[in-house]
Amino acid sequence: MDTYVGLDVSLRETAVCVVDESGAIQLERTVAADPDVIAALLHAQAPTMRRVGLESGPTSVWLWRALAERGVPVICIDARHAKAALSMQINKSDRNDVAGIARIMQTGWYRQVQIKSPHSHAIRGLLNSRALLVKVQRDLENQLRGLLKSAGLIIGRAKDGVFSTRTKDLLATQTDLATIALPLLEARGAM
Repeated sequence: MDTYVGLDVSLRETAVCVVDESGAIQLERTVAADPDVIAALLHAQAPTMRRVGLESGPTSVWLWRALAERGVPVICIDARHAKAALSMQINKSDRNDVAGIARIMQTGWYRQVQIKSPHSHAIRGLLNSRALLVKVQRDLENQLRGLLKSAGLIIGRAKDGVFSTRTKDLLATQTDLATIALPLLEARGAM
């Protein structure tokens, strides 16, 4: 008899629920969020597992990969669709959510999410990090412009290396303002 498994993943623990073909609960357990522990439990307690489902989320990519490497037939389902199905339950709890995910696996009413490659995640991380650094640099420039404006000093249009030179020239006669602005200028330069 085939069994279907739902996983409700958090950082420290994973709730596991196994249901049979009729949707009756065969096993409910909470284990550490460790792929070795989860895979060992599933291979021992649900050897006839047909589908193992978990919702998409920040930790699901890592866990999906790790469970697939351990021979678990894992499927990552769209969290929005799972939420819509699970919101019809009367009592909202982790225990009911994981049973609901197991029943979604049993019925086959889910939308599978494509898991991107590690290289794709690395490129996305690089682009997000660069965007953050550009934003921080722009925020520092705007803060410096605002500080100098309050003293009647206008940096004006300054591209490339001109911004730093122009700011230092304007601060040459403003010792009080320079103690505030120069550390910001150094931080901008470090970007």
